[in-house]
Amino acid sequence: MDKIIEKKKGFAAVFTKRALPYWLGAFVVVFVLWLVFRDNSSTLRVNGDTLSYGNATRGEFNDYIRVTGQVQPMTTIQISPLEGGVVQEIVTEEGSRVKKGDVILVLSNEGLDLQILNSEAELAEKENLLRNTMISMEQQKLSVYQEMLQLRVEVRRSKRAYESAKELYAEKLISREEWLKAEEDYMLAADRLGLVETRAKQDSLYRTVEIRQMEESLDNMRLNMSMIRKRKDNLTIKAPIDGELGLLDVVLGQSIAAGTKVGQINNLDSYKIEAQVDEHYIDRVVAGLQAQFERQDELYSTVIRKVYPEVRDGKFKTDFKFDGEQPSNIRTGQTYYLNLQLGQPEEALLIPRGTFYQKTGGRWIYVLSPDGSSAVKREIRIGRQNPQYYEVLEGLEPGERVVVSGYDNFGENDVLIFR
Repeated sequence: MDKIIEKKKGFAAVFTKRALPYWLGAFVVVFVLWLVFRDNSSTLRVNGDTLSYGNATRGEFNDYIRVTGQVQPMTTIQISPLEGGVVQEIVTEEGSRVKKGDVILVLSNEGLDLQILNSEAELAEKENLLRNTMISMEQQKLSVYQEMLQLRVEVRRSKRAYESAKELYAEKLISREEWLKAEEDYMLAADRLGLVETRAKQDSLYRTVEIRQMEESLDNMRLNMSMIRKRKDNLTIKAPIDGELGLLDVVLGQSIAAGTKVGQINNLDSYKIEAQVDEHYIDRVVAGLQAQFERQDELYSTVIRKVYPEVRDGKFKTDFKFDGEQPSNIRTGQTYYLNLQLGQPEEALLIPRGTFYQKTGGRWIYVLSPDGSSAVKREIRIGRQNPQYYEVLEGLEPGERVVVSGYDNFGENDVLIFR
């Protein structure tokens, strides 16, 4: 007789074999939820007293940058000798006012006379070569014409012999072989004449081209000879413009190579300011932007006249011209600190500048908790910047505090716990 198994009820039914799949499914669901909602942020304990903080505030953002510039003459001309030599005489001293054409230096070059003599000898040799070549070509031309005349006589004779043989063969007075031989002699003489006439034409064209090339070469040598003779004038260095001899770096007896910078002439009629600007602003700095600087309690205005496209060591060069009066005691090489205005002031959310930007590039920042015991990494977006503030476009609210000091020692941690 079979035994009736009673169905488990209540708490005992939970631990039956039939309930195991449900237990397994529930475990999987809980594990997945744990993976999704677990806190993956890493933390780092730091000393909060060593950090610098700033508040996000809403205010007027003045879009300018500060650049350092040096005063330079608007026009500066480098003095470089066109001909190398030894300094024989210094006529004008450094710092002197000069007029255009005033003698500054006198050089000597003993090798220049020898070079002139060598050039003259080479020119004479080329002229003799041209004459000899033309004589040789003329002789060759006469020889070809003489050969052509002889062949023309031979053609006429062969033609008469051929025509005579043709008549004799027609009257059956000579054999066919004699007639054919006379015809072949005539055709050979005609072909030789045609070949010589073709060669005469080609020789004529070749002679014309070669003579023209040699004459052009001679013309170039004569021009070169004329330029070499004028090189002596280049041994006397003169002022190219009116101005001030701002630099003269030579001594008596010094050997100077051609093209070496030995000094410069400064045009004192007007000045400019040369400044280096960070490449971060290369798309915003254009000609026409204004900049101001203060000198002896006076405010002076300048305008960008030129922006150089080349970037070196993370900076590009700009030239400013004065917009109005310039300082009365201005000197070449003076340093001015200019506030370059990039745009009009606008209302914006601001945070103080700090060294955190070097690490984050303005993409994220540590934001303090309301109680100030910790700081959490948060993504932000920074727009413009000036020497005092960054403009925050996204990620912060007015009143929030942020860490603005450097992040180099924080690694990639998401949360900072202050000790």
